[in-house]
Parts: sequence; structure tokens; C-alpha cells
Amino acid sequence: MDKLTLLIGGVVVAGAAVIFLNASQDPASGRSGSLATPAASGAGAPMVSVKVPDDLSALAKIGEIAFNGNCAACHGENATGLDGAGPPLVHKIYEPSHHGDAAFFLAVQNGVRSHHWRFGSMAPVEGLTRADVKGIVAYVRELQRENGIN
Repeated sequence: MDKLTLLIGGVVVAGAAVIFLNASQDPASGRSGSLATPAASGAGAPMVSVKVPDDLSALAKIGEIAFNGNCAACHGENATGLDGAGPPLVHKIYEPSHHGDAAFFLAVQNGVRSHHWRFGSMAPVEGLTRADVKGIVAYVRELQRENGIN
């Protein structure tokens, strides 16, 4: 056999192995590559305790409404995360120096491949405008600052 045939065969075998491993893992662990949803994953308790600011900016108040309608089902009320559903956004991992505001816009538009947590990948969020996401980012950032995440 020539080297090209061996290389192509190796790539095919490796791809099949990845597909098999992803399909055979427990979806509740978030390692299957499937999208995590509260109903499918047995969402539970908030993952972190979050202190809510006494007052939010006007933009953050609008963002809170959009967050509650589109994000809280997985990320929890006040971005606390939900065990088994989605990570807390009030967490050092999501501080602005690690996940800038643009990361939130990209997550909504394109979804996110699982990388920090074991919840599985996040699907794109349909129906949110850039203005909606701007408000959501303002809301999350104000929650983060209130909890010492700058």
C-alpha cells in the first residue's frame, strides 16, 4: 500500500473512533457532544451564590429581561448556573479579561463548543438582536462586578 492510502485509512479510522466514543458516552455528563438542555440533563440547583446589585443600569435592566427569557433556563436565575444544565456566568472563567464581551456575541450567534465545563455544547440562540445581547452582557458584567469579578 502506498503512504497516501495508509494516511487516508488512518484518518477514516480515527474519525470513526471519535464518532463512536461521542455516541457511546452518557449524555447527562455533558461529554457526548449533544446540546445540554435542562429537561434532557436533569437540571438542578444553582451552582454558585450570586449577590445581585441594589440597582442595575437601564441597559442592564433590559438585559435582565432578555437574559431571563433566553438564558436563565440553562445559566440559572441571575447567572448562577444550573447543575446539569449550564455553567454560571458569574464565575472567574467569564471575567472580561478571559471572555471579553465579544465572546458573548459570538456564543449567541454561533453557539459554543464545550470546553470549560461538562455541560455539552451550547447551541446558537435564535431571535436575539445585537442590542439584546448588548443588554445581556451589561447585565452579566454588573452581576460579576457586584461579586468581585472584574
